[in-house]
Amino acid sequence: MADLQQLEEQIVGLSLLDAAALVKKLEERLGVSAAAAAPVMMAGGGAGATAGAAPAEEKTEFSVVLKEVGANKINVIKAVREVTSLGLKEPIKEGVSKEEAENIRKKFTDAGATVEVK
Repeated sequence: MADLQQLEEQIVGLSLLDAAALVKKLEERLGVSAAAAAPVMMAGGGAGATAGAAPAEEKTEFSVVLKEVGANKINVIKAVREVTSLGLKEPIKEGVSKEEAENIRKKFTDAGATVEVK
């Protein structure tokens, strides 16, 4: 069990670049892909902000930005790779629908990251 603890500490201590390289090497060696097929979750509607106010033009395109990676770096890297081939500092997706933005936000939040939808 001590070996697993040491291995965990070494993995957590990796830089994001090294962690991504490790994931790629493990994928190649084991013949698997870290991108898992995730079920599509319907975004819960944000029930009316103000009932009496005239409806303003609703925003139809959103950008999902990764604000903080969190403790589970590898899970976040997997989520980034599942959604796009971009790095961790770039907007994850731009110009997506509200539903897709919420699905992406949930995926990264579940992986332990902090995400901002703009």
